[in-house]
Amino acid sequence: MSSPRTLDAHQAHSRLHELIVLDVRTPSEYATGHLPGALNIPLDRLDRALPDIRKAADRGDILVVCASGTRSQDACQTLTDAGIATATLTGGTTAWTDGGHTLHHPQTGTRTAWAMERQVRFTAGAVVLTGLALGRLRPAFRLASAGIAGGLVFSALTNTCGMAALLAKLPHNRPHQGDLEATLAALRAH
Repeated sequence: MSSPRTLDAHQAHSRLHELIVLDVRTPSEYATGHLPGALNIPLDRLDRALPDIRKAADRGDILVVCASGTRSQDACQTLTDAGIATATLTGGTTAWTDGGHTLHHPQTGTRTAWAMERQVRFTAGAVVLTGLALGRLRPAFRLASAGIAGGLVFSALTNTCGMAALLAKLPHNRPHQGDLEATLAALRAH
């Protein structure tokens, strides 16, 4: 199998009208803003969507997007291994907005959850502060702070994030079954 292609923000913008865009972030991240016309199929639900993605790829080129490009590269590799040709947006939605392109923000009356990066920063900071505060009572609590620091270093070295993987499993970050089915129906109609 060939490896996935990459498109930069300018290339993707000029071809957006002809691409089928799949956003593999969590539903809460997707709700904070996504490429116009993007369909949300979270990375952990990609296997469930493979048959529909394969059929859609017969009708047009697939562009896979996430926040920074890391998860979309993983998704592209999964799709490539399944025989589906894909491209990934280099730098993800961050590069998209840095390139001067706008994100679509759904008009909803409900509050959307924070982006995953913000959730990770908040959780890591809260655990560190709690560990330091409780460490004044019992020094063993400082190990929680040390554990988070070690996890952040490991995350940077491996370009992975275990905390994000755990946070993605929280109910507000998970798609409802009906949401995924609606997305797959839209993909079939694409």
